[in-house]
Amino acid sequence: MLSRVADHLYWMSRYLERAEHTARLIGMHLNFILDQSNGAAGQRRQLLLKSLHIVPKSPVSDDYDLVEVLTFNRTNPNALVSCIAAARENARQVREQISTEMWGQVNQLFLAVNATQMSRVWADQPYEFYQMVKNGSHLFQGITDSTMSHGQGWHFIQLGRFLERVMCVAQLLDAELQALAQDRYSPSTAAGQLALIGLLRSCTAFEAYSKVYTANVQRRQVVEFLLLNPEFPHSISFAIRAMQSALDGIATATDSHKGARVFRLAGRLRAQFDYSQIDEIIAAGLPSYLTDVRERCSQIHDAVYETCIDYPIEEKLAQ
Repeated sequence: MLSRVADHLYWMSRYLERAEHTARLIGMHLNFILDQSNGAAGQRRQLLLKSLHIVPKSPVSDDYDLVEVLTFNRTNPNALVSCIAAARENARQVREQISTEMWGQVNQLFLAVNATQMSRVWADQPYEFYQMVKNGSHLFQGITDSTMSHGQGWHFIQLGRFLERVMCVAQLLDAELQALAQDRYSPSTAAGQLALIGLLRSCTAFEAYSKVYTANVQRRQVVEFLLLNPEFPHSISFAIRAMQSALDGIATATDSHKGARVFRLAGRLRAQFDYSQIDEIIAAGLPSYLTDVRERCSQIHDAVYETCIDYPIEEKLAQ
């Protein structure tokens, strides 16, 4: 596969995962603040911006401004419309490599979002708009798995999706857990319980968590579930396993040597999660642990480019 094609498939998947994550967090925020005071709502707005790693160019004074910045502000490269437009453009560049159904779905999602105006979303039901974006992203994932050969290109799509997911969930956990460290969000308070439930719902994890731990929401158990559960798709552990599986598929398809830096980095990260215990992680410091996860993912991203996309052509000719 041409490195150009791999690059576009990888970023198409990353941008769609980012858009779905953003839509989920905005929808959760709008539902979360219904019963909160203005002061608490303002704190939640700042927390959401931090969770998405976005620093707005101008102050965000209310939820209307927040939704505009995160959804329709095209000068923000991480805004929802920007992510979906970037995903569609990457898909267009490799139109011959993806199925007709995949192209139709990403194009339909792009047109639906671009036909929507901020005033209309705010006046109607914002939740329905963000649900449409989430459903569109989930449908694209299902169509991809059902209509595309599970070869090299498909593995690059999986790699992009799960690398982005690890980065997003780690950033979300870091921001939310720092807020939970404040006295007003103590797990023993109603605000703390609501914040923990909100964190689980932000990762579509409340029902899955309840099946493992019952509905008794505790900070330690929430952290353990979202970090280390190997079966839940939005846990960091699950996403890292899927990411390594995608890299293994790429290595097999390209006959690459698994001693390359990208495979070593992914293997070390997988081993770290396979043998980690939640008590050890908490004792060592959650913020530093989550920062380390994000840094390792950035290293894997760079190594993917070095090995599979932006490599010197002389290296391949010499093989």
